[in-house]
Amino acid sequence: MEIIDTICGSIHANLIEGKAYLLILAGLKTTLVITLAGLFSGTILGALFCAMNYSKNRLLGFISKTYIVIVRGTPVLLLLMLLFYVVFARTRMDAIHIAVIAFGLNSAAHIAEIMKAALDSVDPGQVMAARALGFTRSGAFYHVTLPQASRHARPVYQNTVINLIQWTSVVGYITIADLTRVINAIGARTADPFSVIFIGIMIYLMLAYVTYLIFRLSDRKKRAVG
Repeated sequence: MEIIDTICGSIHANLIEGKAYLLILAGLKTTLVITLAGLFSGTILGALFCAMNYSKNRLLGFISKTYIVIVRGTPVLLLLMLLFYVVFARTRMDAIHIAVIAFGLNSAAHIAEIMKAALDSVDPGQVMAARALGFTRSGAFYHVTLPQASRHARPVYQNTVINLIQWTSVVGYITIADLTRVINAIGARTADPFSVIFIGIMIYLMLAYVTYLIFRLSDRKKRAVG
């Protein structure tokens, strides 16, 4: 009980009385904005690179494969610093916008591979059967290939979303006051980092659980409709 009372007292003194919780909420908002915007742009770009990979144009296929190999093999922190300190160094672009670009580009490479693996997992015989029944090429894709590929891709895509939330913790390197940077600043200021770091861990775990819950509810809804 004494340990619990000490922890609760530390949390109250550092977060409630000092109103540091407002900073944490602001940092959480920044983390969510970067995550959601990066995920949205990354999904669109990933679909584009996946389509390029199946293109009959060899140049488009080469560009797609080269991009995926290079970006997947590059740490997202280095990509973030390259964009902030080199590519956009002389511009007035907001650091958050640069972070969204970096995470969009990074997640696009991973999502493109997820989509490609999911599409390749669908039995080609089913597509041929659909075409034999009178489906057009696009109709067979939307009614046969895409639903099955989506089921195969969903678990891996869910992990990518969770990973993206965690990856955003490096944006503090380009002066963005995200959740991790705010937590670190509060701990340094109060010289009592344990309680605020513990809260930070709980928040990231909560975000991961909410992501899992959203995907699970989506699965249940689709099964009910099916």
